[in-house]
Amino acid sequence: MTAPPFDPAALRAAEYPWMDAEGPYLNAASTGPMPRRAVAAAEAWAARRARPHTIPFEDLLGTATVARRQFAALVGADADEIALMPNTTYGLNLAARGLPLRPGVVLTFDGEFPSCVYPFEALASRGITLERVPRRDGLPDEDALVAAIARPDVVAVVVSWVQFATGYVADLARIGAACRAAGAFCIVDGIQGCGVRPLDLHALPVDVFASGAQKWLLGPWGTGFVYVRRGLLEVVQPHDVGWACMTGTATDYRRLTDYAFDFLPDARRFEVVTLAYHDFAVANAAAAVLLEAGVPRVAAYLEALTGRVVAWAQGRRDVRLVTPADPARRAGVVALVPPDLEGAAARLAAAGVAHTVREGAVRLSPHAYNTPADVDAALALLDG
Repeated sequence: MTAPPFDPAALRAAEYPWMDAEGPYLNAASTGPMPRRAVAAAEAWAARRARPHTIPFEDLLGTATVARRQFAALVGADADEIALMPNTTYGLNLAARGLPLRPGVVLTFDGEFPSCVYPFEALASRGITLERVPRRDGLPDEDALVAAIARPDVVAVVVSWVQFATGYVADLARIGAACRAAGAFCIVDGIQGCGVRPLDLHALPVDVFASGAQKWLLGPWGTGFVYVRRGLLEVVQPHDVGWACMTGTATDYRRLTDYAFDFLPDARRFEVVTLAYHDFAVANAAAAVLLEAGVPRVAAYLEALTGRVVAWAQGRRDVRLVTPADPARRAGVVALVPPDLEGAAARLAAAGVAHTVREGAVRLSPHAYNTPADVDAALALLDG
């Protein structure tokens, strides 16, 4: 059956009716607003949590199962390659601590989000150093990164799929192929593209991909996932170990002291603690919005919305566009520098246009619930 056409106006009316009265929300790259159905799920699960004896154990496990399945569907993976995490950083730490990295160099872009930096700088005691490839014209220098990967001392690369400050989209196929050829691991922070840009991890040479659900996936804080390539599931050594990741205790609480140090056979081996089942139930409701709309259609819609910003900035001599103009190299994040940065940000805030300032630029990040009128209103305010 053919899916119904994606209707942003219907999505907004059904899930975000407050936005027409309160002003455009153009800040999904910071925190995605939960849709109405996710709010309803949160309220329902809060009521159930108040009377926990009414929640069947199967409901808890089922919630986690749905979360793994939906996250997998969003990134082109299988559910048994997905471990539920509280955020992106935890997944990146799993890669840093768990991959069998020999002494050498981990490469990343200069200007990366700190979660791609600090977990790997912390490996110095193991003889591993993090090296940041300098930017070129303010953007990641992918050519220089790929050239450096061929060095014999490089053991891994960690990059963001979409850069938080510039919106630059990395070519994961190219970077991953260079890693594979060099015998280096490819680690990806996917939070700024996950859910709003098509992805097929099975078709890419990516080893670990981590994402939180609180931004473009429209879920609550404290929810996310990590993908570990199937061939690495038993290679990655969990840095944290608990009762919830063992075969004998993960699903049968009646024999917790029948100790058997035997990890679960799939990515659940990295879920070491009791999950926030109620939060993942909310994340499931939110992710369903994107799955119903269809990520390719959401991506096409965002390309049109961000294209309005790009065209406006390119038509102004007094505005510097930070984000690449090429649609293949941008997702939902658009950054630009107006002549009076602080004044422009103040005008947006005074008019109720949710945005943010990152690394010396105004960052606008519309989503599927936004309209061309939302974007045009922001541009008019930037125009002063």
